[in-house]
Amino acid sequence: MASSPTVFDQARDELVTIRDFFRWAASEFIAAKLFYGHGTDNPWDEAEQLVLHAIHLAPPLGDEWLDAKLTPSERTKVVANVQRRIEERIPAAYITGQAWFAGLPYVVDERVLVPRSPIAELIEKRFAPWLADEPQQILDLCTGSGCIGIACAHALPDAEVQLSDISYDALAVAEENIQQHGVTERVFALQSDLFENLYGQRFDLIVSNPPYVDADDMASLPEEFHAEPELGLASGNDGLDFTRRLLVEAADYLTDKGVLIVEVGNSWPALEEAYPSLPFTWVEFERGGHGVFVLAAQDLRNARAEGVL
Repeated sequence: MASSPTVFDQARDELVTIRDFFRWAASEFIAAKLFYGHGTDNPWDEAEQLVLHAIHLAPPLGDEWLDAKLTPSERTKVVANVQRRIEERIPAAYITGQAWFAGLPYVVDERVLVPRSPIAELIEKRFAPWLADEPQQILDLCTGSGCIGIACAHALPDAEVQLSDISYDALAVAEENIQQHGVTERVFALQSDLFENLYGQRFDLIVSNPPYVDADDMASLPEEFHAEPELGLASGNDGLDFTRRLLVEAADYLTDKGVLIVEVGNSWPALEEAYPSLPFTWVEFERGGHGVFVLAAQDLRNARAEGVL
């Protein structure tokens, strides 16, 4: 006895146009109660991303394309993308193998977090007004895919950029992105636990999106986040295990006019409570996002001299 066709079988057999598949995928995502937060924030954009990837087109798509008919093989690929997104509950970027950050595409997979930091907005503004002079030496600490550091290299073409991560797997992805973006002469990847293998180097800018999720948030994260490497997310009970170490050591790796910019997300209240006398400047973003602070090298050195760090 033949099994009953699934909703995926029906879509593959009955839907025809790009418009059909956009509408169907978005409806299925809503019904499945998916979580969005890895590059998109709504079911329609998620549907567009997965449908267009399957047929080798890129958004934004002009209206004149919407009624184009898909071939049987294209329909099969589209449905497979949608089915994986629903059944496996993995970020869409892991299905397409690509994510966009600061207007640039990056190779991503399960070895790295999906790029989504609001620091992209700072990069696009060349870190104004936080840097008095254009940085010559930049460190992207906890680089993951390399997106922050590589985007810095594009925005600041005279800078040399060091990418650093504790994970060799993440660095393999970062190396692939360095090659893809053609920045091998100015961007370098190095394995290091914090500053362990960076001894003696000084940077005009250290920028970091480190692990900062606290234990309570880790326990309640939507399923999509559990597809990402825990090493890039979890940072102790209050989310500050890594950031505490960073604050203590960063002054030794910044130039006199150097600046430290770090994302701590929802852990920012815990950070302010832990260091009430540190003069954090919290960045306000036009496109959303929060929990990114700026500290000058001298602020860190003063705090250490005073026993605050």
